[in-house]
Amino acid sequence: MAAPDSRSAARERGSAADVVGVAVLSGCVVWSLVSAAGREARPEGVLLAVFAVAAGYACGRISGTLLPVAAPSAAALAALGLALASREGVPGANAGAPIQPGHTGAAAALLVLAAGAGCCAASAARPPVLRLAMRLLALAVASTALALGSVTAFAAAIGVLLCSLAAARMRWRTLALGGLAVATALVVATTWGVAEDALPEGLTVSLEGQLTQNRVALWQDAVALAKEDPLRGVGPDRFGTLSSTAQQSLGSDGKPHSASLQQAAEQGVVGVALLGAVFGWLLYGLWRSPRSTPVVLSAGATLTALAFLASVGNALSFTPVTAGAGLLAGLATARMPGEGSAGAQRLAARQRHADSPVL
Repeated sequence: MAAPDSRSAARERGSAADVVGVAVLSGCVVWSLVSAAGREARPEGVLLAVFAVAAGYACGRISGTLLPVAAPSAAALAALGLALASREGVPGANAGAPIQPGHTGAAAALLVLAAGAGCCAASAARPPVLRLAMRLLALAVASTALALGSVTAFAAAIGVLLCSLAAARMRWRTLALGGLAVATALVVATTWGVAEDALPEGLTVSLEGQLTQNRVALWQDAVALAKEDPLRGVGPDRFGTLSSTAQQSLGSDGKPHSASLQQAAEQGVVGVALLGAVFGWLLYGLWRSPRSTPVVLSAGATLTALAFLASVGNALSFTPVTAGAGLLAGLATARMPGEGSAGAQRLAARQRHADSPVL
């Protein structure tokens, strides 16, 4: 009787992250409708993003269980192909199309997801040759980003690869995931500090030089709109019509190019809290994951890099990116084949806290 009881308890612990995910995503849907009520707002974009994350996560959970190495490998190649097919998403890649100043497009985020999926496949692979091939694929993705002229995507992809290599020798996932959460919070706080002009003058000038004045002006407009209605915001997809900077910018896409500031402007503090809750749920699911620590931390580093891009760009405005983020999280939290045995459950519990080094 002890073995069935332990299996039941393990299943209950594993389902906790799923329950949290359903609650958080449902909250995003409900609040987008609440913030749009009585206004000429369009919550369809938010609803589509939530659906994309949920669908990608479900596909990742299924395919990750059936094909723990082949599925992330295929995801890496698919993301790389999508990035190459949407070159206009990479800043400066398409000279014939006007690019919003400070634009971080879908391709940059897809390249980061491709590198992360390759690293997850490498961490899950057993044969050294296959593991090396997946590492080289991630390196090739980073080189592709540099060849396309996206220094941001190159730096993010290299960062993911280095974190994945370091994760192979890391024993404690809790500390690493906590560090990723803190790093993301610092980046988000910095964007708010720039928008509010609350940082030291020297630092502000330095950051504005990297971010461009246009993007800083968009952020300032977002803060101003958020202050008009701190609770509900101005309504989903209304920033472009209410921001003077967006209206005056050539080729504007109507976005403030910062996910947290867009949420604050369009859905208020509740929207910001829900956005943070989604990221927290993903990290919580990774912490609970039965997968090895290297796989978990590779996915965590990728999602953190994507959060960095979303904090200073419009990466989350593209459905392939949100679906890809959900897919990667699902792959890294999928149950291992044969997990029903008591031995597999004990192994998963040990991996959650202290994996042995993987060379």
